[in-house]
Amino acid sequence: MEKPPRGKGILIHLLLPFCCSKMLLAIIFLQISPQALAVSSESHWTYEGSHGQEHWPDTFPDCGWKAQSPVDIQMGSVQYDPSLPPIEPEGYWNPGSGDFTLINNGHTVQMSLPPSMRLHGLPSDFSAVQLHFHWGGKGHSKGSEHKVDGKSFPAELHVVHFNSEKYRNVSVAKHQPDGLAVLGIFLEQAGDVANPAYDHILDHLDKIQYAGELSQSGHFQEITIAPFNVRNLLPAHLGHYFRYNGSLTTPPCSQNVLWTVFHQPAHISVAQLETLQKSVYCTEAGEHPAELLVDNFRAPQPLNQRVVFSSFSVGPSGYSAGEIVAIIFGVILGCLSFFLAGWMVAKRIR
Repeated sequence: MEKPPRGKGILIHLLLPFCCSKMLLAIIFLQISPQALAVSSESHWTYEGSHGQEHWPDTFPDCGWKAQSPVDIQMGSVQYDPSLPPIEPEGYWNPGSGDFTLINNGHTVQMSLPPSMRLHGLPSDFSAVQLHFHWGGKGHSKGSEHKVDGKSFPAELHVVHFNSEKYRNVSVAKHQPDGLAVLGIFLEQAGDVANPAYDHILDHLDKIQYAGELSQSGHFQEITIAPFNVRNLLPAHLGHYFRYNGSLTTPPCSQNVLWTVFHQPAHISVAQLETLQKSVYCTEAGEHPAELLVDNFRAPQPLNQRVVFSSFSVGPSGYSAGEIVAIIFGVILGCLSFFLAGWMVAKRIR
């Protein structure tokens, strides 16, 4: 019978399995680590450059699929659907007592929203998750993601919701084919006339100037904003909109978004737009050179076989039926005024 090891032999006998297991873990780590770093590197994306939107499908396959967003809405091809009801927000006027959270994630300015904010008028009830912006550079007319007959707007607001009627949270819903719904709101300049609702967000951008700033908890540096009337961020008229099935406009570009793009834009002042264009950076604090966060919009994607529907009747010229009636009435009124003025002049001459 073999004698049991003694002294140093006992120590070696005890440590040998431990050391072997550590070496095995080290070898496994060396094999896995480059792959983990590669995944982390591949997850990085930008709007331009080597990780720009032209290269998104290389890393995020969904970005190359056939039902992507945004799109250029062609009024001549839009199909009127009289069954589409007006959008009915719930809780937008009074979102509750909980603060909103505002961050700069390096791609956009994003504000959290409570699930008590809901949307009715869709196939299911949807609860709010967050809102964020897309905009261009100073002096540029481009900035919106969606277009109408090739026309861009200076900026676009997206309000993201998840299907709370079917799924318990956004983490589950974002993987479902009917999981998400987004409101798209064009932002248009209105001279010096400011929109006070947008100041609730824009006045705080100087506190989240840089991307990637981390707090001690390891999360993005964030600021809280007192709740305000979010309904005032939307256009006055919510009955006229475009509807189509599409995707997220940023990676991973999941094709599970029901889009509602309002025909009427919301208005902000030139100064408010400039605040958005010059206040935040896509680079981290201390990184040189600091790069302004601008032009964070994706180019329109092919519509392919999809159809864009409208909740309002669109005339052949691209105007809604109401707008056509108003134009005709204006022309008739102008002709009558011209005729009346001519008659009065002729009467005086006599």
